This record gives sequence, C-alpha cells and structure tokens, in this order.
Amino acid sequence: MGLRPPESPPLSLYIHLPWCVRKCPYCDFNSWTMGDEPPLSRYLDALSADLAAESRRAAGRELISIFIGGGTPSVFSPEQIGVLLEKVDRSFALAGDIEVTMEANPGTVECGDPAGYRAAGVNRLSLGAQSFSPASLQALGRIHSTADITRSFAAARQAGFDNINLDIMYGLPGQHIPGALQDLEAAIALEPEHLSWYHLTLEPNTVFHARPPRDLPDDDAVSDIQHRGQALLSAHGYRQYEVSAYARDGRECRHNLNYWTFGDYLAAGAGAHGKITDAAGTWRYAKPAHPKQYIANLQSGDFEAGLRPVAGPELLFEYLLNTVRLHDDISALDFSARTGEPAGMLRARLRQPVAAGLMESTGDDSWRVTALGRRFLNDLQAEFLPE
Repeated sequence: MGLRPPESPPLSLYIHLPWCVRKCPYCDFNSWTMGDEPPLSRYLDALSADLAAESRRAAGRELISIFIGGGTPSVFSPEQIGVLLEKVDRSFALAGDIEVTMEANPGTVECGDPAGYRAAGVNRLSLGAQSFSPASLQALGRIHSTADITRSFAAARQAGFDNINLDIMYGLPGQHIPGALQDLEAAIALEPEHLSWYHLTLEPNTVFHARPPRDLPDDDAVSDIQHRGQALLSAHGYRQYEVSAYARDGRECRHNLNYWTFGDYLAAGAGAHGKITDAAGTWRYAKPAHPKQYIANLQSGDFEAGLRPVAGPELLFEYLLNTVRLHDDISALDFSARTGEPAGMLRARLRQPVAAGLMESTGDDSWRVTALGRRFLNDLQAEFLPE
C-alpha cells in the first residue's frame, strides 16, 4: 500500500466549448464544425448543470485557474461567456488571483469584442495565430489573415489584457528555416507575455494524417529551426519552462503548469477529462465526446463520468509523462506528495533512464531531464510505460 498525500494538490477547472467555424486539417482535438444551427444555448444549459455537479466534486476546494478551451470558444459571445463565468463564480471557491484563460482565433468571423470577454472575467487570452505567412495559413486551413492577428492582438491590449499567449507552429508544409524564424520574429515583435511554439505533428484521425502534405521540412531542417528558434526566444527574454512553452517575467501558464506538475483538474463540457485526488486515491474521468450525447446526458440528469482509479505503475507513468516535459527538477518528495506512492518506486524507475543518459541526478533525491533526454523525449516517456 502506498502512502496517501497529506493534503490535496492545487485544483483547476477546464471548460470545453467544442465548435469551430471550420475544422483544421491538423487538429485532433474534440471539435465540431458549427453548421447552420449549433445548439449553443442548449449546450450552455447542459454546462450549467455540469458545473453544478463539478462543484460538488470540488468539495469546497479553491480553484487556482480556469481554462476555456475548444474548439473555438470565441464563437460564443462575450455575454454567453459572462453567464458561464458567473455560474462558476457562484458555484466554486476561487483564488483571489485566479487565472482565467480563454482560447480565441484572430479572425473577425470567429472572435467577439475582446473588451467584452475582459469584462466577462477572462484575464488571460490565448490567440491561435499559428503563422504570420499567408501561404502557411492557407496550408493549415486557417480562415484568418496575417492582418487579423495584429489587429486582434492590438484590440486585446486596448481591452486591458496584460497576459496574452500566442500559439505559433513550425515545421509547416512548404516552410523553410528562414520562414519559420520570420514567423517567430513576427510573434516576438508583438511582445506577448507567453508563446506556445510547437512543431506540427500528424496526429491520428486528422486529414493531415490520412493525406500527409508532401512538402514538410525534413528532420534536419526541423532540428535547426528548433535550436535557432530557442536561441532567439531566449535572447528576447522568453524562458523555456516546458517542451513548447516560453514565458516572460514569470508569466508561465498557471493552468497548464498544474497539469504538468500533476495537480488536480475538474472537467466540464463535451469530451473534457478530469483528475481528482481524495482520501481514497487518485481518480480520472471523462465526459461524452459528442456534443449531442453530452447534452442528452445532462438533460436526463446523468452526471456519471466514468470515474476510475489510477494507482501503482499507471500512476507513476502518468506522473512522469507530465513532469518530464518541464525544465524544473523532479523530486522524490514531490512524487510522494502528489501520488501517495513511496519514493522508492520513483527511484527504481529512474535507474535505467539515468544509466542511458536521458536523465541525471541533481542531488537531494532529485533528477532532471538531460539535453539528450529532451532530444528524445518520446523515447524517454516510453521508458515509463507500465509493463
């Protein structure tokens, strides 16, 4: 039997709004095209019931962050987001400095007035720019323009947002090294507090996976982009704290950090996944992925979310799968506190990665991923799969 944590980890709330104007060919998220009559009001009614159930699961614990993701949450109006956040405010205990993030796309077709979202209670905006190149935006199936990005960013600043993330991708179809760095330079020029700069991957169940673009840059070019881009970001004051996350002035994404440090998170919305720790152990659960099924379940009073326990080797795997993404040390003390498992389990599991040079001891029962481990992160994570 493992030890139980002396106290619960930090708690966040994820809210999923699953509709987009158009599905991008690289996207593997649980998102659905809007069509002529998306049931937005019925979905919000279902969300209200879902949030009430999740507040009972919180059992009075304080939320440190809220993340409204999608899909494209900004297809919902500022008024609708305001009603949603009012429900959260009434149902949960909130930290005084709570971080409230909403994803938005820069296109005018997909985005309401940023001042309205700020007034609704959103205090961190994540703009899905992806690229500043018209050719790349077209290849990615995006419906916004380069001008839309700069215009939306300026509008967000004018609305009072002082914490903005930009999503930028590299390794795009037809993209060469200079083009990838120009994208990054254009993003840096806007001076966002946070940049999510990540490599395009061909995920299963996407159009790109079924019909891969023929002109993707090769591995050598991608590696060169990565190293030169990281140097560029560092030179402009962006600290890399996770595989694809870079922040200025302590503006790391609190919500995502809670995922990566194995905190708890509640889940509301179609396809949302949650993790909760209580006196009996660690549990995972998920909501129905299809919006119609999700709405039907909530309308019928079915709040069952498939709660299942996570323990032993599976718990160790999930802990390491997340924490090795970070650039901070992994400690045996933190492992035991977050999982309730004995520190010896972690020590035994890290012997092979240390011997292979993928991780190294930093003393005081702590370890860090090496440069080699970061280069072969997928291989390192595979080391922790339960037998």
